[in-house]
Amino acid sequence: MYHILNQVDNPKDLKRLNITEKHELAKEIRDLLIKTVSETGGHLASNLGVVELTIALHSILNTPYDKIIWDVGHQTYVHKILTERKGKIRTLRKLNGIAGFPKSTESEYDSFDTGHSSTSISVAAGMARARDIKGEKNNIVAVIGDGALTGGMAFEALNDIGFTKTNLIVILNDNEMSISKNVGRLSELLTKVRTRKSYNKSNNYIKRNMLKVPYVGKKVVKLIRKIKYSIKQLFLSNMFFEDLGFKYLGPVDGHNIEKLEDIIFKAKNLSGPILIHVVTKKGKGYLPAESMPDKFHATGPFDIETGEAKGKKQEDYSKVFGNSLVEIAENNQKVVAITAAMKDGTGLTKFAEKYPNRFFDVGIAEQHALAMAAGMAKEGLIPVIPLYSSFYQRGYDQVIHDICIQKLHVVMCVDRAGIVGNDGETHQGIFDLAFFRIIPNLTIMAPKDFIELKQMLNYAIQYNGPIVIRYPRGGEGKEKFLIHNKIVKGEAELLNEGEDVSIIAIGKMVSLAQKVGKKLEKMGITSDIINARFLKPLDKETILNSIEKTRNVITIEDGILNGGLGTSIIELIQKERIEGVEVKEFGYPDRFIKHGKIEEIEEIYGLTEENIAKYVEKSRQKILDNMKNYGL
Repeated sequence: MYHILNQVDNPKDLKRLNITEKHELAKEIRDLLIKTVSETGGHLASNLGVVELTIALHSILNTPYDKIIWDVGHQTYVHKILTERKGKIRTLRKLNGIAGFPKSTESEYDSFDTGHSSTSISVAAGMARARDIKGEKNNIVAVIGDGALTGGMAFEALNDIGFTKTNLIVILNDNEMSISKNVGRLSELLTKVRTRKSYNKSNNYIKRNMLKVPYVGKKVVKLIRKIKYSIKQLFLSNMFFEDLGFKYLGPVDGHNIEKLEDIIFKAKNLSGPILIHVVTKKGKGYLPAESMPDKFHATGPFDIETGEAKGKKQEDYSKVFGNSLVEIAENNQKVVAITAAMKDGTGLTKFAEKYPNRFFDVGIAEQHALAMAAGMAKEGLIPVIPLYSSFYQRGYDQVIHDICIQKLHVVMCVDRAGIVGNDGETHQGIFDLAFFRIIPNLTIMAPKDFIELKQMLNYAIQYNGPIVIRYPRGGEGKEKFLIHNKIVKGEAELLNEGEDVSIIAIGKMVSLAQKVGKKLEKMGITSDIINARFLKPLDKETILNSIEKTRNVITIEDGILNGGLGTSIIELIQKERIEGVEVKEFGYPDRFIKHGKIEEIEEIYGLTEENIAKYVEKSRQKILDNMKNYGL
């Protein structure tokens, strides 16, 4: 079926193809991408946009000796197809299949593990300096999108590299910026002139010899530089990268393999930091993805003919949050919403449409977003900032330093909390309960269902201080709850009363706790089922009363065990010196969790009603013996 692609297993095969064959290869790769992602889900639009660029990079570079660091890394499906993983591409993002992001343990062609944005240039700088210290000669290339370039870390790296003149290549994959023809043509002309060896040799020759002239040499060189800079500024409105110390090449058509190969080859032969500006179209070659790149940035399985998602779209926590915030903002003019380039993903689309003056998209800049929220709160506004759990990690200092020390009223909504599944280690939101819990002045809540999310959001808006609401990806559990008590700070919710075991859960795991309780009841084992609601402050009274009664405790959480709910309960038991208590924590161990379906991962780590109920049944006699030994 794939005439050219069948001949290509690795970059060496790629180098034997002529330009016509490479363009045919690009078509075949696009076809494979669309068919694969339509079945597995994943990041489609970004991968369709870098097909020719990836072919050109592997044609000119000598990978894996030469290193490519892909910023974010969700655009590496093409890279994986060309680097000995073509036969495994249909296992993409599946349990025990290939990852949706670069993984150095998966292939030597994956130079560095990535999953979050704006890190590639810093990593490339580190590799380039290590190369220089070791006396090696390989090329280091960072590929970064214009969206990722909004991250402050990228600018820190550019500033450092431009100052130190480190030899490396940065490829700016620009799939949104519009460049007028005259600027484009002039830039191409300057690129041709400046990449010629004769230009660089003569430029260095003149500079070297003029500096030898007594008294006036330095002044003449300085004057020439000023004239040269002024001419550039006259014709080119933006010399930003040149000012930072980079040789700027481009813009170049990111879908013209011949031009891409030419400019990458020339960049290899230049010294110092080089920036190649590549203009691509996100979703290239598949009309639904071209017209709706946001929708196809990250998609579930879809119908190729229509582009429509397979399966019925259900209500999810992000939408419930967004709709609730719109309602709240209608009656409270102080409420503002902030996003870090995730308006749609975090459910803020309607808010942005209805309250454009109170909506702020700061780009991929979580640190800036949180510090800005602190400034707004200091001046009396109520900023609400939903970020994915794994992205809150990027703004941890701002939560501590700018928000919590001053006890500012910022509502921090932690979306995609817990296991998110197929995106793997870099996106699993399992650390937030643990890393937020140790911060003073911070209140932490997690809802058991949509109704409780609405309750908590209303409570958080009325609250006066820093507060976190964390909720999972997707919809609520199938368990329906009859009890929805009013939210009171630090108060848990007793959903069921029993004598044999205390089951304490938080967030989405309250649904699992209720399932376990029903299963145990059929076995003749009765349980207290406690919806913790608050991780901080913990409801000590409700929890201690239950523990003293049953002496048998199960904790269930959708997060890492080290530092989360289970740890909090164990610390409470130790502090209150309650003896003869058996505690079993259910959650995730102290490790990074790989990709796979959420249900598969929960099964692996024992977070199922069958496994938990089986544990309680087996441990029942041990609990009774413990109580007897302590005279209880």
